Amino acid sequence: MLNRIFRRAKRTPTEAGDEIVLPVVWLLGKTGAGKSSLVGALTEQSDVEIGDGFQPCTRSARSYDFPPDQPLVRFLDTRGLGEAGYDPAEDLAACRDRSHVLLVVCRLDDPVQGVVADALSDIIRAEAGMRTILVLTGKDLVPDPDARDRAERTIAARMGRAAGRALPAVSLSLAPSEATDVEGLDALRGHLLEALPAACLLLEKSRAGDAEQIEFEKHKRCVLSYAGVALTSDLAPVVGMVAVPATQLKMLHELGLRYGVKWDRKVGAAFLSTMGVSIGARYATNFGLRELAKLIPVYGQTVGAATAGAISFATTYALGRAAAYFLYRSAQGSAPSEEELRKVYQRAFRRSSDEAD
Repeated sequence: MLNRIFRRAKRTPTEAGDEIVLPVVWLLGKTGAGKSSLVGALTEQSDVEIGDGFQPCTRSARSYDFPPDQPLVRFLDTRGLGEAGYDPAEDLAACRDRSHVLLVVCRLDDPVQGVVADALSDIIRAEAGMRTILVLTGKDLVPDPDARDRAERTIAARMGRAAGRALPAVSLSLAPSEATDVEGLDALRGHLLEALPAACLLLEKSRAGDAEQIEFEKHKRCVLSYAGVALTSDLAPVVGMVAVPATQLKMLHELGLRYGVKWDRKVGAAFLSTMGVSIGARYATNFGLRELAKLIPVYGQTVGAATAGAISFATTYALGRAAAYFLYRSAQGSAPSEEELRKVYQRAFRRSSDEAD
């Protein structure tokens, strides 16, 4: 999936002046389906903030970059399907060409979803590989469990026929008067993690009580920004050999400042020593092979570059996560063991990599 980001997403400047590529989440549905409310629930922004944040990107479609001050993900919202006098063909084509995952949003108390199914069919016909997730809103509007189950199955079957395959589906409530539907949103984030790791890592909300994890949440956007820069700078042959390590070193220095520790040779040596020889050797070997692969004609400019960028994103994020853990524990006077740090790195790499593709 990350290789599609290289080709199609727009770029946005970081605070350091570099550029990262924004993963794009497209919301498709009828008026009143809850698209804006869904964006608000995922980003934990108010209705006013979401309403003011959307900007026109076509005559009838809008985009919302989050976070507003240093965007790492873009939401696209097309005009509500089925509105009188609205021909969605132009918007559908424009949004299809710039999106990486499609959220088809349908209300459970509205069984008439033919116009959405028709639009979905057109999208899949033109872009068969589009990652698509069915989001069924209004769970609170169909309180009877049997009726809700029938509605879920009916809409899912209709959208599955339109897409030509069964779609992963999530049912949730977006009622403003109720508590946040944690279970439903977590299920959606789980599907997003498989489809679009970069966006999901930003949108996921950790409820762990661990103080270190809570502290890292304050700095996650910083790590993701540098991972995005590493991703986009590792496209051209040889260039990545200089740009990616430089980006990672800059990230480590900034994390040191954020955690109140000057990242100098002594701290760097202690970190690398704790990381262990095995991870360092594997990283160096894989990095060299990726750069060599990009030199192969045709393959190097397509598959090789895409794979290199995806792995650079994952390794940079994992390196930042491990460094944050190391800095926090060291500042507390209890430096982590090699085994602890290796587990943190490997877990972060798995969550941010695109190996399944």
